[in-house]
Amino acid sequence: MVERRVTVGWAEGLHARPASIFVRAASAAGVPVTVRKGEGNPVNAASMLGVLGLGAEGGEEIVLASEAEGAEEALDRLAKLVSEGLEELPETV
Repeated sequence: MVERRVTVGWAEGLHARPASIFVRAASAAGVPVTVRKGEGNPVNAASMLGVLGLGAEGGEEIVLASEAEGAEEALDRLAKLVSEGLEELPETV
């Protein structure tokens, strides 16, 4: 299991537009990824409802995880997206 702990860089957290950007990036990652907040249950990172259900606020830590081959690179890209609070989906995701 590969994990990345990352602080949410969007001031509004993983809500509405940022959640949409994150979910699209997770869907395009090419590997199944889960995300959880704190010690909570992980949810599918490609699920808008799951991500919104986390209630992750700006400045809170989330954990991205995957067991798939190629997970290291995919999680690094997603972690960068989340930590920097990017407003647009990067071409490299």
